[in-house]
Amino acid sequence: MMGLFCFLVLLLFHSLNFTSAASNEDVVKKLLLQFKQSSVQSDPHGFLSDWKSDSSTALCSWKGLTCSEGHVITLDLSYSGLIGSLHLPTLTALPSLQNLYLQGNSFSASDLSVSNITTCSLVTVDLSSNNITSPLPVRSFLDGCEHLALVNLSGNSIPGGSFSFGASLLQLDISRNLISDSSLLTCQNLNLLNVSGNKLTGKLSGSILSCKNLTTLDLSYNALSGEIPNTFLESGSASLKYLDLSSNNFTGKFASLDFVQCSSLTLLKLSHNNLYGDEFPSSLAHCQALETLNLTSNMLQDKIPGALLGNLKKLRQLFLGRNQFSGEIPAELGKACGTLEELDISDNILTGELPSSFVSCSSLVSLNLGRNQLSGNFLSTVVSKLPSLTYLYVPFNNITGPVPPSITNGTRLQVLDLSANLFTGNVPSVFCFSNAPSALEKILLANNFLSGTVPSELGNCKSLKAIDLSFNSLSGAIPLEVWTLPNLSDLVMWANNLTGEIPEGICINGGNLETLILNNNLITGAIPQSIGRCTNMIWVSLSSNRLTGAIPSGIGNLLKLAILQLGNNSLSGQIPAELGKCQSLIWLDLNSNDLYGSIPSELANQAGLVNPGIVSGKQFAFVRNEGGTACRGAGGLVEFVGVRPQRLESLPMIHSCPSTRIYTGMTVYTFTSNGSMIFLDISYNSLSGTIPENLGTLSYLQVFNLGHNMLSGNIPESFGGLKAVGVLDLSHNNLQGY
Repeated sequence: MMGLFCFLVLLLFHSLNFTSAASNEDVVKKLLLQFKQSSVQSDPHGFLSDWKSDSSTALCSWKGLTCSEGHVITLDLSYSGLIGSLHLPTLTALPSLQNLYLQGNSFSASDLSVSNITTCSLVTVDLSSNNITSPLPVRSFLDGCEHLALVNLSGNSIPGGSFSFGASLLQLDISRNLISDSSLLTCQNLNLLNVSGNKLTGKLSGSILSCKNLTTLDLSYNALSGEIPNTFLESGSASLKYLDLSSNNFTGKFASLDFVQCSSLTLLKLSHNNLYGDEFPSSLAHCQALETLNLTSNMLQDKIPGALLGNLKKLRQLFLGRNQFSGEIPAELGKACGTLEELDISDNILTGELPSSFVSCSSLVSLNLGRNQLSGNFLSTVVSKLPSLTYLYVPFNNITGPVPPSITNGTRLQVLDLSANLFTGNVPSVFCFSNAPSALEKILLANNFLSGTVPSELGNCKSLKAIDLSFNSLSGAIPLEVWTLPNLSDLVMWANNLTGEIPEGICINGGNLETLILNNNLITGAIPQSIGRCTNMIWVSLSSNRLTGAIPSGIGNLLKLAILQLGNNSLSGQIPAELGKCQSLIWLDLNSNDLYGSIPSELANQAGLVNPGIVSGKQFAFVRNEGGTACRGAGGLVEFVGVRPQRLESLPMIHSCPSTRIYTGMTVYTFTSNGSMIFLDISYNSLSGTIPENLGTLSYLQVFNLGHNMLSGNIPESFGGLKAVGVLDLSHNNLQGY
């Protein structure tokens, strides 16, 4: 009888438990469907297609849900393309939900508060990279969820609001928003606070100065100013491991900072500020755990304190570039070679050589010594003996003699930049050996005094992506072995004495080029038809050669092509109408050729279709002709990464006009959304017929040169819409009208 009673009790308990679980599942399902209805206006990828009240799929099998013992503990809808207005109370009401991942969608915020029905169980919330533009409300989930430990709100447009939160919160990432008031920030028990990429201004103040538990603090990329308070360093540095104050407007003497309590600090970034002085703080010696020290782009001067930095026994990354350090590189700095992996002391006023003590830098992966006044034989005696070296940058120094063949002895070297030095002799033919694989991806030797031919042995460098031999005295043809390198994307050899032809078959037998810059040489023959296969091409510059034949119509297939320069050759035939299909074209220069026929109206087809930014960030020099009609063409655009300005001034194109002006900088578009061509020069040809009316729709055009042709008819009235034009030359034609 007793056994039967126990059985009935167990059966009743199981029934009640089952009913309770079923009831709980119904509640959770109802809340999830409420969230879908209230917060998701669009689900273009059907991510939530199985979220239905009558769905036969078990709740824990719904997409985005993770369950434990039948309870939903994680909701992950990250990067699912959802669009809507976020209503959090329905989600915070989920009784077991601990982790909420909604990052990478397009949610704005309608209600970021918590439910009044149940206690919020959330531990982790990630709402990063959405469209939240409103300030955080006074009673948000931040302080309404008592178990909350990790919150990520980065990559929105939150302008401020209430950042109060409970004692449970340990990590808060509000980077890349629009927060401007640092006094809103609090710490409590936080061990990570990331406010980088906001709009914080003024001095470092507020409760952030008394943060006791922080191990990571990132205030980089703001507009904070004034001196860095030592009270902040003293109070917070005992536990601090990562401190990033870079890219602000902090000022003051670097030596006045106090790092006595920095025993835990492993990363210190103060780059891109206005710190000055000729001494380092001696207390930096206490930072024996320091692995990364970045002081780039300040106003520090005098000698590099080799003894101080060399005694940091765990230092892996040292960045001192773009300051005003002078004298020689201290030999004592080589004491850090046991751990040093990256060293950047570029853009200073350093002289002499790299000391022999650096031979022991067996872990050094990246070495940047560019833009100093270094000389001597250290590339052979020191650098070529570094077994782990992968990236070597020594441009804009005063190194003489031949390029040492031993520089690529290490099989790990991927980037070799020796541009803008005083090297003589030939381009070494032993950079890569035919019987051993090479990791070399970039060879940059521009702006030296190298002679001879381009070695065919470069064809052994099968990993090569970029070759820049510009501004030397190289002659002969570019070997076929170079043209057929399988991974080659940038072939830059302008301003030499190169001859020969561009072979038919480029981008078929070799890699798919992105940049082909061979202007100001002696190259003959026709532009190969196979150039239409180079569908990744962005920049083609073949001006000032001896090219003949027609412009291949296949260039119209190059939808990424932004710059096309074919001026000052002997090209004939008509301007192909297919150029109108180059929807990214912003720069077209065909001046001083033997082109005839009419101007194709299709050139304006891409107006308003340009993908902005495709060549943004490339360094250039524009040699503008200002000598009036005595000059042929409006000027030329040249790639300018590794060339000294004084060497550019000796280029023949500079002296082909009575008056020229050189503009240098980085390529940046004049339009922020869709735009159109900004440079069009088809002057000094034999073009005839009328000017197409639709050329006046190229509203971003700045330089427009149709001069010295045989054009007739009226000047189109649409030209009145060329509001941005600075140079308009229609001279020496047979035009009528005003």
